[in-house]
Amino acid sequence: MELAPRVRYAVTDRHGGVSRAPYDSRNLGGATGDDPAAVRRNRQLTAFELGLDTSRVVHMRQVHSATVAEVTAPFGPDAPPLDAVVTSEVGLALAALAADCASVLLADPVARVIGAAHSGRVGTVAGVVPATVDAMVAKGADPARMVAFIGPTACGTCYEVPDAMREEVCATLPEAWATTAQGTAGLDVRAGIAGQLTRAGVGEVRHDPRCTIESKELFSYRREQTTGRFAAYVWLTR
Repeated sequence: MELAPRVRYAVTDRHGGVSRAPYDSRNLGGATGDDPAAVRRNRQLTAFELGLDTSRVVHMRQVHSATVAEVTAPFGPDAPPLDAVVTSEVGLALAALAADCASVLLADPVARVIGAAHSGRVGTVAGVVPATVDAMVAKGADPARMVAFIGPTACGTCYEVPDAMREEVCATLPEAWATTAQGTAGLDVRAGIAGQLTRAGVGEVRHDPRCTIESKELFSYRREQTTGRFAAYVWLTR
């Protein structure tokens, strides 16, 4: 799919891979307890299906931080701990993994700069998405030209948290205030991220509205605990 002119993106689901239960079957997460050989095969299959060079996909070691790095090539087997990457390299795909957290993709099609961030509750409060916007601006991007995509994530009516946690998060991200279907305290991380993007001046924000907890075709840590990870990819084309 096209995120912007000469910028492509894709979101995987849990089907079509080789992993066995409970990671069945397209688990792309390397820190889940799945067979590493199965994860490598799933990543290769996914890159091939997307028309990507399997040796030019950047995977992060996600740690719920606000750390962003500029990349010109994949990290290899020893990726540093971080939660966002930006690049201007054509054909270098950036991947963000999720299983309830949000994957956020960004592109400035004029400056030819893209970014991908893993933004769950902790990373969102820490500001990983605004930090990604800032890293792209440092490479010549203009937020007003940017298109952002917020991937599937746990919705506010499903994401139950303690009252004190909601108060703490919403002191920083008031848009994230939510009430679950049971009438208890909840968090709408998607709304919080959208608010951050708006405040950063990002020109267009798109959504995949699916809730990971409700959507059985996606992995969800809250629903299953031991499970895999799906991914959102973004890359520049010629």
